[in-house]
Amino acid sequence: MRLKGKVVLITGAARGIGRACALALAGEGADIGLFDIDQKVRDSAAAVENLGRKSAWAVCDVSDPDQVRRGVEAIRRSLGDINCLVNNAGIVNNIAPLARMNQTAWEREIAVNLTGAFNLVRAVIGPMAEKGWGRIVNMASSAARGGLFNQVGYSATKAGLLGLTRNVTLEYARRGITCNAVLPGLIATENVLAMPPDIVESAVLSIPARRVGTPEEVAQLVAFLCSEQAGFINGAEIDIDGGSRLNTTVLGSRRELAGLELRHSSGS
Repeated sequence: MRLKGKVVLITGAARGIGRACALALAGEGADIGLFDIDQKVRDSAAAVENLGRKSAWAVCDVSDPDQVRRGVEAIRRSLGDINCLVNNAGIVNNIAPLARMNQTAWEREIAVNLTGAFNLVRAVIGPMAEKGWGRIVNMASSAARGGLFNQVGYSATKAGLLGLTRNVTLEYARRGITCNAVLPGLIATENVLAMPPDIVESAVLSIPARRVGTPEEVAQLVAFLCSEQAGFINGAEIDIDGGSRLNTTVLGSRRELAGLELRHSSGS
């Protein structure tokens, strides 16, 4: 149990990757604080307690620094000082060409995805520095490097998280704090599973692993980064994408490629 005695705060913990992280880190012995704007965050807290760990939760909009401050104080009162922070909260539903991007939607995406992470880091890093130990994991995205068609806000905020990660490392590594970014590719969250099957199928063809990832696989990486064993990994940007960041340009139609893979799998 690599995190026994640690307290971890996870944002966006009601479902998907955030909930998977809560369960994985609880399985490693941590007590878990959970933030989300969705009341279902209490279900994640109950699942943590079913694993024998303590939990505390708050309905919190991470873009609001006052809500973050009050929520962090509530977690500390319930569980103790926060040793690890997983900045997972984010929105991904602001879809429009750049020229038609709604100003309010753009600003909201920045407020949640980027400013929210800043608010959380600022709220927890002081006690971490005083104790000389802390772990921060920022949930970025493969879109931080490659962009995402018609999602300029999402891509920009996830790229911004990489900058935040680097600066936290530069300022706090000497205080025993690590800050790393995880860059998931296509992961089987509720949003992805709700996409039209033909779109998912097309996306999978660009992934060398020829499948989507699971929230649990991302959570295991996060659990390691929060552990003592990851103490010299700092300022890193770690892809978890089945190889999709590589150049996977191929020649041939989808039908031809599917037939080729079928022949290979049958040994012909």
